[in-house]
This record gives sequence, C-alpha cells and structure tokens, in this order.
Amino acid sequence: MKNWNELEKSSFFDANARERAVGLCDKGTFTELLGPHDRFESPHLPVLGTAVEFDDGTVTGVGLIGKHPVFVVSMEGKFIGGAIGEVNGAKMVNTLRLALKAAKDIKAAHADDYDARRPLVAISFETGGVRLHEANAGLLAHAEVMDAIQDCRHILPIVAVVGSKVGCFGGMGFVAAATDVIVMNEEGRIGLTGPEVIEQEMGKDEFDASNKALVYRTTGAKHKYIIGDCNYLVEDTVGDFKAALAEVADLSMEAIEKMRRIGSLELVQEQQGLVKLVAEMQPKDSMDLWKYYGNENPAELPEMTTEEFLKVAKRRPRA
Repeated sequence: MKNWNELEKSSFFDANARERAVGLCDKGTFTELLGPHDRFESPHLPVLGTAVEFDDGTVTGVGLIGKHPVFVVSMEGKFIGGAIGEVNGAKMVNTLRLALKAAKDIKAAHADDYDARRPLVAISFETGGVRLHEANAGLLAHAEVMDAIQDCRHILPIVAVVGSKVGCFGGMGFVAAATDVIVMNEEGRIGLTGPEVIEQEMGKDEFDASNKALVYRTTGAKHKYIIGDCNYLVEDTVGDFKAALAEVADLSMEAIEKMRRIGSLELVQEQQGLVKLVAEMQPKDSMDLWKYYGNENPAELPEMTTEEFLKVAKRRPRA
C-alpha cells in the first residue's frame, strides 16, 4: 500500500477498498476491524465452489478526522463485483451500530462539545448489489443496513462515498439513497438496475450498455448532481473525498437533514414531482432534463472538467 501522503494525492477511482478506508481518515488513525487475520469469510461460497476472501470483500474500521471518529465501510469491487452477502453485510450493520453506540457514549462523556466530537459513518460503495450466491442472506443484509441507517438518523451523519470502478447498483443503490449525504467524483455512478441488465432484458434500442457516454449521462455523477441525488461532486483524489467528509463532519445535523433525498412525506412528494415531470416530458436523454433546469448548452457539460462544471451547472431546485 502507498504511504498516506501519496495516497491522499492518488486516484480514488483506482484505489482498492483498503486504500480508500485508510485515506478517508487522518494519517495514522485508521484501525481495521474484522480484517483478514480474523478470517471472517462467507460460509456459503465454498459450498458453491467459489473462492473466499478473509475479509469477505469489505473493509471495516474506525479512524479520525480531527476530533470526529470516522467509522468506515469500504467495498472491494474486484471480489464478486463488490456484492453483499451474509458476512460482509453483517460487517456493515455492526459498523453502523458501533458508530451509534460511540455517539451515545461521546455525548454522555462530552455533552458540552459533542458536536465537535460527533462520529460520522462513511460507506465507500463499490458494488453491484446483492450476492446472488447467498440470495436471502444478502437481501436481508440490505434491509438490516437500511434499518441501522435509520437508527442513526438525527444523531450522526451517514455519508455515501461513490467513485470506484463498479459504481453503486442493485439494492445498494437503495441503500446509498437512504444515507444523509452523497459524495461522488465524475466517475461515480449510482442506479438500481445496471446498464447491461437493462439491455439484456429490454433490448439495445431501450438502452445501449456499450454507449459509455449514455451510461454516464444516465447514472453518472454529473447527472446525479444536477437532479439533486449527489450533494458533493469532487475531484478524483482520495484527499478530495476526505475533505468533503471533513466538511460534513462539522455541519449541524439540521443542515445535514436538509441534504437528504428521502425520509419524510415532503421528500417523497418532491420525488413524486420529479417522476411526474419525467412522465410528462418523456425525455429521450438526460440532457433534456439538464436543459429543462436551465442548462442552455447541455451537450457541453459532459466534456467539462469537474471544476468547470461546478461553476456553470444549474441544478434542480429543492423545496
């Protein structure tokens, strides 16, 4: 692994799960929990003749950003596409529970400056969703993670970090949407059904998965930023993602609550309004929506650097 200073300057997109976990925390503060030496592996994969990994493809641990404890979940897309099963799902759930316990303990011990010490959870998504090898166990893990996120609500922020090669798809797309804040780089993608699956089921005329520009315009970070599903769009370095986490860590929970996309009747109605708009517009391309929200030359946006894009992009108004 690179040293921490090199890691902060390196590409988040190219980093593996352990590098991302270490780099999202202050130098020398990350401690891995249930790492490879503990040999917590899936009991289901050997039965199916599939190789295992001793961390089950997900790195979990805790570090610091300033005084804020940062509980990290970081998925490895090179292992079964980052898919979630029983063991790595349980690691996610218990990391969230541990963060919630830490928040309550810190508040009891430091009531006067809790906000300066309030924990944060960062989930680095690189996953296609449920691990089909483990079926119901993987689906149950998704539900338990969303329950644990809800338990943390109004107490500590849960941040989705999306910017790795696989993206965030399947049921984990729902999980990312359930977090408080989403941070992405330009390479990040979020969706429910992956492009290849849409093409397979509906045909190439419906969605051409080989058209990478179309895929990124539909599921990519610039589109998510314009429609409000991405709160922070950052450059592709580990350090830039960490800087966004540091900013979120210092916000009030009231400010963080306003960044959510779901979780109240008003937010559901806001999403329904977007669905109604799309049904009425029948857009052929996401650029039709970009133009509707005030981007007069939408075809220019995909070619812009992140810095240029952030200066000119017009976003969907939020209530």
